[in-house]
Amino acid sequence: MDKLRNYDVSFSGLKTGKHEFRFEIDKEFFQLFDTEQEFTDPKIAVGVLLDKHTTFLEFEIKVDGTVELVCDITNENFTHPIENQIGILVKFGEEYDDSEEDVITIPTNDHAFNVAQLIYENVALSIPMKKISPNVSDEDLAILEKFSPKETEEEEEHESDPRWDALKNLKNKN
Repeated sequence: MDKLRNYDVSFSGLKTGKHEFRFEIDKEFFQLFDTEQEFTDPKIAVGVLLDKHTTFLEFEIKVDGTVELVCDITNENFTHPIENQIGILVKFGEEYDDSEEDVITIPTNDHAFNVAQLIYENVALSIPMKKISPNVSDEDLAILEKFSPKETEEEEEHESDPRWDALKNLKNKN
C-alpha cells in the first residue's frame, strides 16, 4: 500500500486553477494490484491534469504507451498501442464514496487524492476484447472463418405470440 502513495496528487497547497502531474508506469505498477493482467511489458506515460476549484476538483487522466498482448488467433505476442482518457470529478463530503460513475466523494479533511486505481482502470479499459495481431495472415483468417459456427435460419424464424401481436397493434394505432 505504501508504494501506491507514489500516485497521490497533493492538492492542499495548490492554488485554484490547472496543475499537471506526470507518471511513468511499467509492470511494477500493475504488480501493486492483486489481479492477473491480460498483457505484459507495459510502457505507459500518464498525464494527470488537475483543475482545482474552491469546492471540488476535476481530474483528467490520459494514458499513452504500449503493452504486449497475445493474439487470440495465432497465439503470438505483439505490441499494442494504448491510448485513453477519463475524467473524474472529486467532491468533498463526510466519507469516501465512489458509488457514482464519474464522481468520487472524499473526506473533507483529506489533502491528497490517490490516482493509482483510476490509472489502472484507464489502462484496463484500453485493452481490446479481441486481441488480433496486425500480422495475422489472410490464410489464418480464412481458416478461422471456415471453422466458425454459422447462424442457423431456424433461430430467425420463430412463430409470433398472439399476445405480443395484440400489443403491437395497440402501438401501431397510436
